[in-house]
Amino acid sequence: MKVLVTGGAGYIGSTTCSALEDAGHTPIVLDSLVMGAREFTQGRTFYEGDVADSALVRRIFAEHPDIAATLHFAARMVVPESVAQPGLYYRENVLASLSLFETLLELGQSRVIFSSSASVYASPPDYRVTENSPQAPMSPYARTKQMVEDILADLCTAAAQAGQPLRGIALRYFNPVGADPQGRSGPYLDDPSHLLGRLVSAARGSGEFAITGTDYPTRDGTGLRDYIHVWDLAQAHVAALENFDQAFVRAQEELGAEVHSLIINVGTGNGVTVRELVDAFTRISPQPLKVNEAPRRPGDNAGAYADIGRAQRWLGWSPQRSTDDALQTALDWAEHWNSRR
Repeated sequence: MKVLVTGGAGYIGSTTCSALEDAGHTPIVLDSLVMGAREFTQGRTFYEGDVADSALVRRIFAEHPDIAATLHFAARMVVPESVAQPGLYYRENVLASLSLFETLLELGQSRVIFSSSASVYASPPDYRVTENSPQAPMSPYARTKQMVEDILADLCTAAAQAGQPLRGIALRYFNPVGADPQGRSGPYLDDPSHLLGRLVSAARGSGEFAITGTDYPTRDGTGLRDYIHVWDLAQAHVAALENFDQAFVRAQEELGAEVHSLIINVGTGNGVTVRELVDAFTRISPQPLKVNEAPRRPGDNAGAYADIGRAQRWLGWSPQRSTDDALQTALDWAEHWNSRR
């Protein structure tokens, strides 16, 4: 299939483009490059622009009328930045997504796969969350993901009532780590905010790393996360694309009701604390790390790990790669990426 990939020059979007190509599909990339890397668009059909530019989106579909689905990754995603600049996040994540979805409706498009986030969840006592677990987004970034999920669901319901074909799948990511195993893409920001990026930067730089938040009610006081290899996450998108229609059939059989949008967790199904991940990283780090402790960051919570039953049943997908593999690919990628610059 030919697929529109918004945010296809970003970390997860570009890795998914490679997974799509490996599976025989053709990604058409739309990215503003505000967050993405131009290098990740090489060799692909690429349109530079914003998803809220409806004229551009219509031109893309006019030039590629055989696009069968849209994978929507484009978004700002730095939690502390969202706390400091919430208006920016509501404009660029929520309003831009609404514009994109309305344009897709006008064009008669039928399949949207949305890049959502497990940050919408509250932290339950046992840390395990299903798609029906309570939500308590703690940052503007997380609230934008919740809002866009709701917008997509409402538009799909209204479309069905109007006899239009639009349906949506929101994949709630847990914590992506690692890089493309073939070294085609990986984390690229100079000042990463996510845990593994900060670990890699520390290993290649100062040798000092701060664990932010050590007073959570977890087994060692640090936040508990579900760290999924980015390649497994990319494969989940391929599975969602290839099993899109079947997923709705399976969901309707299981739920006993007609549905027009789906929510699906994508993680490993296992919880790892921040301290445990840091300890695992220090075992393979090219230089010793001095680990310090620091207060919680704004917008962080104790965390959660995924129940991935829906992904297994509805998409036929399960994670295949280990956390240790993700850590090693991240280090390998950092060396490769920095040598190119």
